[in-house]
Amino acid sequence: MEKFVLSVLVENKAGVLSRVSGLFSRRGYNIDSLTVCETSNPDQSRMTIVVKGDEYILEQIQKQLAKLVEVLAIKKCDSGSTCQREMALIKVKAEGTNRGTIIETCDIFRAHIVDVGIDSVVVEATGSEDKIESLIRLLEPYGILEYVKTGLTAMDRGAVTM
Repeated sequence: MEKFVLSVLVENKAGVLSRVSGLFSRRGYNIDSLTVCETSNPDQSRMTIVVKGDEYILEQIQKQLAKLVEVLAIKKCDSGSTCQREMALIKVKAEGTNRGTIIETCDIFRAHIVDVGIDSVVVEATGSEDKIESLIRLLEPYGILEYVKTGLTAMDRGAVTM
């Protein structure tokens, strides 16, 4: 199965997110990642939806989304023509002896320590999904207490707009 990233411009109204997600569940498609935020136009929101499937499934999803009145535009985001990023907060055990190594690891990934506790730190990292996963794997030996990721968000490169 292939991973597809869709950018969907919708009306910023109550219930739109529910209708879009309901469309996926009724068809038996799983949403791997979903991010939503109001755009510079307060009447519109932008959704970035990540799904797995084949070209046929992608085509069906796009056709079904297009039928929703609140959907204004749909674009498949190709990795070569879009900037795709994810953000993660990772809480790691950081006892005295490990703290320096954890900080050095974070520096390599351009991640930032955003909270320091007596025996833990919270790391903020942004980048590609692979970069975030690599950082998590490198921090696992120190003891990850918990982490949360935003999900993927994407935007066209250059002057192209949605």
